[in-house]
Amino acid sequence: MCDQENAIGTWICENAHRSEERFPTIDATAYVAPTATICGDVVIGPNTYVAFGAVLTAEGGSIRIGAECVIREQAVIRATQKHNTVIGNHVLIGPHAYLVGCVVGDCAFLATGANAFHGANIGARAEVRIYGTVHVQTRLPPDTEMPIGWVAAGDPAHILPPDRHDEIWKILGPLNFPDVGYGIDRPASGGMDLRGITRTVTRELRQRHERDVVRMS
Repeated sequence: MCDQENAIGTWICENAHRSEERFPTIDATAYVAPTATICGDVVIGPNTYVAFGAVLTAEGGSIRIGAECVIREQAVIRATQKHNTVIGNHVLIGPHAYLVGCVVGDCAFLATGANAFHGANIGARAEVRIYGTVHVQTRLPPDTEMPIGWVAAGDPAHILPPDRHDEIWKILGPLNFPDVGYGIDRPASGGMDLRGITRTVTRELRQRHERDVVRMS
């Protein structure tokens, strides 16, 4: 399934992309499904399993995946120019999970549909259960168990049910997601500057990916 590229020992698997001359490096003992997509400065450790349809894309930053991790179907793991993503050893990431610019400790579990955003830090052995969300700049201590669908926000994290929006927003507002995620401050009137964000992101990603090379084995 994989073939080694030249003397530097970099492994490029099916549907792996080369972005900005930074190649994915996949350990020879790892398994990457034929329909997974690996793009840019991504390192996948020994005996890790990346399932069908998963997407790992390091858009200006880096992604580091440890040993014996399981990344299930349609999970998305991203890095950005400001936020690298680091996933420890023995981590299980469920189907449709979405992780961007975060750190995940050893033996953590992110269930189906779980989310972790820019600057989040999920401690070792923590569990983010189905559709749980760890917001920007949030630190989830080791051994924390987040209930299904709940939200963690702040450092240290406050863990709240989704129907307590006002309490969640009181914590999230000062964390300024538009600035952390996209480098564009929240307008004084509130909300998000979607014109500025989409203009910036589309230009940046188009330039970043226009010279990608897809290598099929």
